[in-house]
Formats: sequence, structure tokens, C-alpha cells
Amino acid sequence: MIKKFKVVVLLLAFVFSLSAYAQRPDVFSDKYTLKQMVVLSRHNIRSPLSGNGSALGKMTPHAWFKWTSGPSELSLRGGELETLMGQFFRQWLVKEKLMEENEIPSAGQMRFYANSMQRTVATAQYFSSGMLPVANVRIEHRFRPSKMDPVFNPQLTLVNPAFEQTALAQINAMDEKGLTGIGEKLSGTYALLEKVLDLKDSQLAKEEGKTHFRPDDTEIILALNKEPAMKGSLKLANQASDAFILQYYEEPDETAAAFGHKLTLQEWEQIASIKDIYGDILFTAPDVAVNVAHPLLKEIQKELKLKKRKFTFLCGHDSNIASVLAALDVAPYSLPQSIEKKTPIGSKLVFSKWTNKNGEVFVSLDLVYQSTQQLRQRDMLTLENPPMIYPLQLQGLTPNADGLYKLEDVQARLNKAIDAYKKLPR
Repeated sequence: MIKKFKVVVLLLAFVFSLSAYAQRPDVFSDKYTLKQMVVLSRHNIRSPLSGNGSALGKMTPHAWFKWTSGPSELSLRGGELETLMGQFFRQWLVKEKLMEENEIPSAGQMRFYANSMQRTVATAQYFSSGMLPVANVRIEHRFRPSKMDPVFNPQLTLVNPAFEQTALAQINAMDEKGLTGIGEKLSGTYALLEKVLDLKDSQLAKEEGKTHFRPDDTEIILALNKEPAMKGSLKLANQASDAFILQYYEEPDETAAAFGHKLTLQEWEQIASIKDIYGDILFTAPDVAVNVAHPLLKEIQKELKLKKRKFTFLCGHDSNIASVLAALDVAPYSLPQSIEKKTPIGSKLVFSKWTNKNGEVFVSLDLVYQSTQQLRQRDMLTLENPPMIYPLQLQGLTPNADGLYKLEDVQARLNKAIDAYKKLPR
């Protein structure tokens, strides 16, 4: 959420992140046995959602990266990176004895279910090829690509004047001055984006006089059976931010990725922050999150209860992860070694179920993601060179000394988030 959090909270979150899987002592595996894993994944690198002839193309006199896929589809690099991630999970789960090397799971043991968009189905296919290379995994999706599956579609299924009033109040509460305050805090970032785009020389500037992103013209639209939407400068800036992030991952030459401008890593993080803020505004206000995440929360809860299931892979979007985390009341976090601080491309929300020698069952919640360097360099992922694994904290719950939550506490939190849908203003 967009608030001024105390420095001590961020420092504690950073220190807590150092206890990630790669740093867990060997005694952890002696104490706990991995029994099940449920993964909610964002698709990997795609091309921008719109092509060069759209508003995106009009925002700059420069040509965007020549993509290896059509608009919104998984790129060749995205497929390669997702295969690498699947290979890491294979090593991880073999080490933890949840599966065997080159396992061919029996019916019902593993499930791969994706939104029916090309980029999500393809991501699940590449991941499964890395994780289960000889199993010939079938990817479950319900519609002909590319159509949104209601389970993954972050749409509002309950909208009325009372809900709209409460949700907009929660969104405006993200800053003491509301949406305008958020825009004002983005003024320096907007100026950087305008410079990198060379917006003043763009077709948009010539045709519409658009040479700056305004801080005060953002409007939120909440409509039944639609995704939360936005009008104004922040929406336009988000399109550019999204394209720049993807271009930075794909283009080996950092200067070329910034249209000839030499940017520091901090400036890339600034550009990426626009997309994080855009997503926070649209999908993480409490009532909005409960509304749009409702089908996925039920799906996750159902999977965690299946005794035969060992592994579940649900593939959707950043909005899915953001809304699920907000609905579960996960503590604020800022991911290290990534220019995207909330839900990086290809990131995975992982629910791992562990048992101890007394038969007690625990759950860990982690975000697994490739660092910016791993994305750009296409690093091989191994147990010795793992992706980033960042432990998440559930506000109001206390983990044990090993960072694990009691299963019943996590189930109660899931039930609370699911039941909250029934309590939305009506």
C-alpha cells in the first residue's frame, strides 16, 4: 500500500528476508518434511499489451524493442526464463523429497491450471517442462486463448453505490491528500519518465499537446464485472512504465533500453515504481482486494485441503498476486534485488505445507522471483544459485522460530478473506 511506513518496519522486513530458503540451515530439513506446495504465479516476460500504433507508440519518437511475440503474448526470453524457474523447482522439490527426479506423477497428485490467456498458458507450459521434463504435463485452461477465466479475472463481481463509496474512500486513504497527493509525490518520477521518453518530441505532444504527466487528473472507475480501471496521466505513465520494464529485461544494452539515456539502477527502480503504485491503487484497497481475489482465494483454499495433491501451479497475473496478498493482510514489503518491488515478472506466491516430527502442520508463505540480474543475464538457477525467495508475514499472526505459521491459522486467515466478500457493502 502507498503509505509512509516506519523505517524500522522495512529494516525488519529486510533482515527477515535473509532467512530465505537458500540460507535455511540443514537442521531445518531435519525438523520439517515438505508435504505440499501451492503456487500462484505471474506469467513471465511478455510483449507490451499494445503495439507501436497505439498510445504507447505515440508517447515517444523512438521505436520500442522489436518483440519476439505479438502484443501481450509471452516472449521467447519469457519462455526460457520460465523453464529455468521450473528447473529450479524440480531441484528444490527433489531435495525436499516431495518428488523424484524425472517424476511422472499419478493422477491427481499435481495440477497445472492457467488463465486462458496465451501468456499464462504458455508460462505454465514452460514451467512444467522445466519441472517435469518427461511427464508430458497437460495444462488445464477452460477457454480458447485468449479469453479471461473468471477465476483469474480480477473483476469486480459486486458493485453498488455503497461499495463504490467505501472502496474509493479506501483508495484515497492511501495518501493524506488522496489521489492528487499520490500524483504530487510522483512528480519527480514523472519528470524522469518524460525525459527518457522524450515526450516533448512525441506524436502525442504534437497532436494533443501532451508534454507532461499531470498529478491531478487520475480518476478511478469501478464497474460491475469489469477490472478496476483508471483514467488520466497515471494510466498513461503506467503504459510507458510497463513497456520500459519489459524492454529493460529484453534489451542487453541498458542505454538502448532507455532510448539513449544512461540511467542508474535507482532510476530504473523509479520508472518501475509507477507500475507498482498503479497496481496498488487499483487492486489492494481492502474491499477491492476481497472483491476481485474472491475466486482465487477459494481455489487456493480448496487446493490446500486436498490430501492427495502434492503440487499445484496456478498461473495468472500481477493483479492476482497483489489482490490475494492484500486480502490476506500480508505485511508491507519491498523486494530486494528487483526493480519491481511488489510482484516482479514471473514471480510466484508459494504456500508450502510442512510437518514436524510430532505431526504438527505448518505453512510458509514466500515470494519466489528472479532478480533483475537473473532476468537480464538469463542466469541458470540451481540450489547453489537460487532465485530470490522472500518470506512474507501475515499481520496479526506470529510465526514460530523457523518462520512458519500453524496450518489452522493460515486456513483461518483464508476463510476470513473469503467470508469478507459476504460482508462487502450492499
